[in-house]
Amino acid sequence: MSKVAVLMAEGYEEGETLTIVDLLRRAGIECYTFSFGEKFVKGMHGMSIRADKIFSEEVKDYDMLVLPGGRPGGANLNNNTDVISMVRYFNDNNKYLAAMCSGTIVLSTAKVIDGKKVTGYTGYKEKLIGGQFVDDVVVFDQNIVTSQGPATPYPFAFKIAEIFGKDVTEMKERLMYNFAGGK
Repeated sequence: MSKVAVLMAEGYEEGETLTIVDLLRRAGIECYTFSFGEKFVKGMHGMSIRADKIFSEEVKDYDMLVLPGGRPGGANLNNNTDVISMVRYFNDNNKYLAAMCSGTIVLSTAKVIDGKKVTGYTGYKEKLIGGQFVDDVVVFDQNIVTSQGPATPYPFAFKIAEIFGKDVTEMKERLMYNFAGGK
């Protein structure tokens, strides 16, 4: 079974992070949240959510590393040298990396997007150094999935599920995703 690690740094975007975890678990993908030091992590909107695990070398056993955004969650991930090292490990070992909103900056800092198509939050074209910016909701190139922001975790999580071989057609129907205007 595929395993996905979602990182939760102080100031993470609650809507992005929790939606991603919820949808991946609904799709039958083993998905855990990882925090740094404390089990409870305060998001950018003041919600303190308990992470499943503490960030450690265990993450290397996962198939995908997910970097949500948030203020200052994305910056906190970006400023963590252990996170940068882990991102490089995943890239060097042909594992999947997924990032959205301000979490995409981590991929640029780790220098894993060179020559790859990526997307990110509005105005991030200049911040995603090395990548080929595409103004799409979700972009998947080689081993990297990127998405734009707080309104895009549904198509982002669906793309991740599809990468792991899940057919999300029925799930989209059950969630009324198509009714809500999603594609």
